[in-house]
Amino acid sequence: MSASQSAPLPGGGSPAGAPAGPGAGAPAPSLHPHAHAHAESNPSGRRLALLTLTALGVVFGDIGTSPLYAFKECFHRLHGVAATPANVYGVLSLIVWSLTLIVTVKYVTFILRADNKGEGGILALLALILQNTRRDRDRGARRVLVGVALFGAALLYGDGIITPPVSVLGAVEGLGVIAPRLEPYLWVMAIGILVVLFAGQRFGTDRVGRAFGPVMLVWFASIAVLGVAGFRHHPEILRALWPGYGVAFFAAHGYHGFVILGSVVLAVTGAEALYADMGHFGRRPIRLAWLALVFPCLLLNYFGQGALLLANPGAAENPFYLLAPPALQVPLLVIATLAAIVASQALISGAFSLTQQAVQLGFMPRVNILHTSEQEAGQIFIPEVNKALALGCILIVIGFRTTSRLAAAYGIAVTGTMAITTILFYVVARHRWHWPAWKAASLAGVFLGIDLAFFGANVIKILQGGWVPLAIGLGLFVLMTTWKRGRALLQQQLASGTLPLEQFLADVARRDPPRVPGTAVFLTSGADGAPVVLLHHLKHNKVLHRQVVLLSVRTADVPDVDEEETLEVTDLGQGFYRVVATYGFMETPNVPDILKYLNTRGIRTRPLETSYYLGRERLLLTGRARMARWRKQVFVFMSRNARSATEFFNIPPNRVVELGTQIEF
Repeated sequence: MSASQSAPLPGGGSPAGAPAGPGAGAPAPSLHPHAHAHAESNPSGRRLALLTLTALGVVFGDIGTSPLYAFKECFHRLHGVAATPANVYGVLSLIVWSLTLIVTVKYVTFILRADNKGEGGILALLALILQNTRRDRDRGARRVLVGVALFGAALLYGDGIITPPVSVLGAVEGLGVIAPRLEPYLWVMAIGILVVLFAGQRFGTDRVGRAFGPVMLVWFASIAVLGVAGFRHHPEILRALWPGYGVAFFAAHGYHGFVILGSVVLAVTGAEALYADMGHFGRRPIRLAWLALVFPCLLLNYFGQGALLLANPGAAENPFYLLAPPALQVPLLVIATLAAIVASQALISGAFSLTQQAVQLGFMPRVNILHTSEQEAGQIFIPEVNKALALGCILIVIGFRTTSRLAAAYGIAVTGTMAITTILFYVVARHRWHWPAWKAASLAGVFLGIDLAFFGANVIKILQGGWVPLAIGLGLFVLMTTWKRGRALLQQQLASGTLPLEQFLADVARRDPPRVPGTAVFLTSGADGAPVVLLHHLKHNKVLHRQVVLLSVRTADVPDVDEEETLEVTDLGQGFYRVVATYGFMETPNVPDILKYLNTRGIRTRPLETSYYLGRERLLLTGRARMARWRKQVFVFMSRNARSATEFFNIPPNRVVELGTQIEF
């Protein structure tokens, strides 16, 4: 059976056929060729400046491009309000205080504190919580928390499919201002840009990533200058800082004012990225970038757009581009398009990272995870996810064609994930940080109230397109829970048929089967019984290697583990060794590297004299596993299409022996 039954982890990059072990005086090989390197906890000086600049491109691409469409959608003729002075002040006040309360207070001040050994994101937060819910009495709470977090992670995929189309469409729609004749064809241009973007993913983001920071720095400087230039129309627009204008807006518009929240939330989409990318840059650079540059530049641009609408209500068709003089609109279009590509890249890379975490934590089947950089662990490429995202984005553009229509679908996934993050934050504050119940509940209650208000404003737009990210999220949630449940049931079924290891070793000592030179490695999900594939091998071949390694790969609830704590080796006697390799959910195990490291622990192996025995299960739907038949069919389909353990663990294919077995499931 495959070790992925317990903790499916991707293979890394050590070439097959590497030397058997270190030479005389050579340092021990590393078990973490692609280990996740966290950012420094307290960088300063030039290092802090570099990390802050890099974070601009990766972390703030989505929220940084929101001025392209957020303010415009609040006044759009399809579902917005008229651009009267009272409405302009009211909407602008809502945007300002949404950015302040959701991004600055909630995420930058509090959520970024909930790190899992420096790692952020909803699955990292879940793993942090599960470290404190191991007891039997917590089993019910554990199940609920896992379900809630998985649904939040699934919604992020819905966001990942919608963000690239809305960002690219928002950028190219500036061409409609410059050349109105091209407006009917803008969606075709957007598809062309997306095709090029996804086609280039296989080359990696190592080189392109170096340009992300400078591109976004130019972008933020540009939108700030445009905003300041817009002040000349009506400098008194700064009065929108007073929250009373937002309250008055709701009082004047009632239900329609609540609906407008569904457009206001477009200004804060991307806030979750601040938390998800914390492991790459650290808390301090992200906070510095937001407070010193991103937040002020966004406010300046929104105030500029508001001042423009006070002077010219007709500019509501596209206030962002109309802020610029005609001579500068073409350069602005180019910069906006580049910024939209950066924003799209950030969400695509985030989907790759989220998939890697889900696979390693056992919520998804094995996929082909390729590292595109030898220096940066976070830069990976997953072909299956890339194709699915590309197809989804193209279909979204074809179906909606404009940002105004797409705005109805955008937001529900983001606000749903924000609410779930707040719930998980409460659990961390209460049980991890040991806050008093009143303190944790009062703070989380304020955040949750804001999140649910935005979520409710987007739920009412389900029929206009909001069903798209919900359908994607629900579908992925079903797949992830089906995989997790199916693997657990299969583990129980296989465990019931295993032979206790002590009994097996006693039988080997009694029968004394022939031993041949070399090493046999049996990958097993359990650390107790004899692997089924070992029993089948001995039963049919009636021979054993002189050295037998029973290898289990497990995943911890932390992003990484110390290298000296990775391997646990037990000498079982008679040439048998039990090896348990433990990795974090952001690390990449590699079976040949594990064997090379075992040379330093007294287990000598040679690549050309080592055979790897894997099990391949063929599941039959005739068993009594406690799962609905349709879910069994889904699980069997996922199992058959999962990446093989040979590729997944980077095992040399010419050294692999697979033994098949049929299991009634």
